Amino acid sequence: MLELPTDLPADLAPLSWLIGVWEGTGVIDYPIGDERLQGEFTHRVSFSHDGGPFLNYSATATFLTEEGSPASALLAETGFWRLARPATDADAGPALLPPTADAVARTVDDVEELRAESGGFPIEVSLAHADGALELYLGEINGPRIDIATDAVVRSSGAKVHTASSRMYGLVDGHLLWAWDIAALGTPLRSHASARLAKV
Repeated sequence: MLELPTDLPADLAPLSWLIGVWEGTGVIDYPIGDERLQGEFTHRVSFSHDGGPFLNYSATATFLTEEGSPASALLAETGFWRLARPATDADAGPALLPPTADAVARTVDDVEELRAESGGFPIEVSLAHADGALELYLGEINGPRIDIATDAVVRSSGAKVHTASSRMYGLVDGHLLWAWDIAALGTPLRSHASARLAKV
């Protein structure tokens, strides 16, 4: 049974089912030139909160040998998930700048005003990868389903070419299922990996 926390800021209510640590396995299948990269991996994802109007996110993945033993690290990413809403004078930032107005607790009614005609809520996801790539995703959470796509991808000079991504997450029978499409290394946007994770 999925237990939802009740002590969250109102802005986190639509995202609350994600909170926790999820682990499982997935598959990779992606063409690079004349090669096809295929295999299985283990995956660990963590969503947590520290009282702010966002979720902290981290994920790692490790490629498996044909025998199922860990072979090589594939992914380390960290970031933040939040509802997309305009910043107000009561919000801190940018950088270390304090708010210029008194804080006002946001309510369920404030969050409800963000609901789209589709019934979902707009979200923003910012991710930093250990390989030097940064991604900003925009999308929507609608009940137990999340669809996001990159609005921007920034790479360091040493990072491999990666120009776009989209991800889908869903809660199915108590498991977190996800699929990730990428455009990378000369291959246009297409299916890249998927996984099924259980809460631990």
